[in-house]
Amino acid sequence: MEEKSMSNPVKRQKGGMITMPFIFANEVCEKLAVVGFTTNMISYLTTQMHMPLTKAANTLTNFGGTSSLTPLLGAFIADSYAGRFWTILVASIIYQIGMISLTISAVLPKLRPPPCGGDQVCKQADAGQLAILYVSLLLGAIGSGGIRPCVVAFGADQFDERDPKQATKTWKYFNWYYFVMGASILVAVTVLVYIQDNIGWGWGLGIPAAAMFLSIIAFIFGYPLYRNLDPSGSPFTRLLQVSVAAFKKRKLPMVSDSKVLYQNEELDASISLGGKLISTNQMKFFDKAAIVTEEDNLKTPNLWRLNTVHRVEELKSVIRMGPIWASGILLITAYAQQNTFSLQQAKTMNRHLTNSFQIPAGSMTVFTMVSMLSTIAFYDRLFIPFARKFTGLDRGITFLHRMGIGFVISIFATLVAGFVEMKRKQAALAHATIPISAFWLVPQYSLHGIAEAFISIGHLEFFYDQAPESMRSSATALFWTSISAGNYFSTLLVTLVHKYSAKPDGSNWLPDKNLNKGKLEYFYWLITLLQVANLIYFIVCAKMYTFKPIQVHNKGSDSDEGVELKSNVV
Repeated sequence: MEEKSMSNPVKRQKGGMITMPFIFANEVCEKLAVVGFTTNMISYLTTQMHMPLTKAANTLTNFGGTSSLTPLLGAFIADSYAGRFWTILVASIIYQIGMISLTISAVLPKLRPPPCGGDQVCKQADAGQLAILYVSLLLGAIGSGGIRPCVVAFGADQFDERDPKQATKTWKYFNWYYFVMGASILVAVTVLVYIQDNIGWGWGLGIPAAAMFLSIIAFIFGYPLYRNLDPSGSPFTRLLQVSVAAFKKRKLPMVSDSKVLYQNEELDASISLGGKLISTNQMKFFDKAAIVTEEDNLKTPNLWRLNTVHRVEELKSVIRMGPIWASGILLITAYAQQNTFSLQQAKTMNRHLTNSFQIPAGSMTVFTMVSMLSTIAFYDRLFIPFARKFTGLDRGITFLHRMGIGFVISIFATLVAGFVEMKRKQAALAHATIPISAFWLVPQYSLHGIAEAFISIGHLEFFYDQAPESMRSSATALFWTSISAGNYFSTLLVTLVHKYSAKPDGSNWLPDKNLNKGKLEYFYWLITLLQVANLIYFIVCAKMYTFKPIQVHNKGSDSDEGVELKSNVV
């Protein structure tokens, strides 16, 4: 028996948990580099490049905006042409070049303006020095755009949905992906920021650059183990083809029996490895794209006139995800206040741990990260096994339930923040530091961390699970666009509140200088009310949501699994 097994070795199935260290290494280093630099970027631009504050702030927001949009481009390339492995690899190399360039500019004196101090007028960076900085940042934004959406989807791809033993591990992956990402962010905002401020920017940027290089090597070494799914052409082209075909056939009467709609398993084989989408009763207009007429050639169909049910349902799935995607924007708006007004609150409060050491105001987000990581561990190890006894679901609860819990906790976070601000102002005296401990801010920071552990991971699970298989990178990129939209909405909200709360006597809810003379608690409670309305909106959307109806063809699976999922809503 031994000789037979040695002469005919069983071929190892690719994918699975063994690939996770290689994939997570790439994500950890990307987060160390991005967060380690962006957290302290304003300091680097003003103290090292001698930029005026407004110019530095604009550079920071431009970099953030570009970094939020490039995941859409990276996801499109991965889904349409290159595949996720090659997109991640090339993007990581581009990112590496940007990090090396940035590190060199921080080390070589000629690539920075000369140092200055005291009353000496600081010389700003010249055009050449700025060009190197901007090119480095652009390379970082492009590289990040290829890594962020693809790493999430590529990791989940390692678990075969057709294999009952592997399919149940997908939801576990999202928990630990976010845990690893959060842990790397925690290291970045503590260790790397300390190194940058106290040892030097050369080391502060060089360490994540070196880590990124090692992660690329590790990622390449893992190639023989990976489960690689081939790209299936542009998903956006298919969505457009269905829309155009439905419009061309808009005058045709609706069909009452979905069985007469066009099916072509050979045509759909390359884009439906996990199963075939079946017809739903929503958005029946698009079903017209699958109605066969005398003009249609069934052997070589013109996809701008005739599409299969599977392709029609791809478009429906994307449209159905839209309202749930929008519900996550306000969470980011509430979360964004930690880096603005909560930070300003912390600056005015007593942050001393001992007589000689005080917590930097910017490090208060440590409480958010610790709470988030603790919640993820609690959720995965304790909550899921407990909930599974009552629901019978392998993941414990649905991702929509998970998001709903997060929304409720986020409401309490901003509600508490308003009451803490009232207490802070009551304790305010006529000196620079208010005699009240900054630890009063810990509850609002911690609640935001707990809420993120529920909502953000639930969002990622939702996008990956409910997106058409052929455009999962593009769908997970929507996670990053919701973060971008949430930050932009925060900017809009602050601008409007600042403008319309101003009174003739100069008072304002959000004053430019003295926070003690404002009404920041009113702003927090305004966000609380908006989140309550958002929670109601989410519940309505979740009640109406139809889960992706998929018919899986594999042993041990129920062909009606998709139908069962339809009723599995909040």
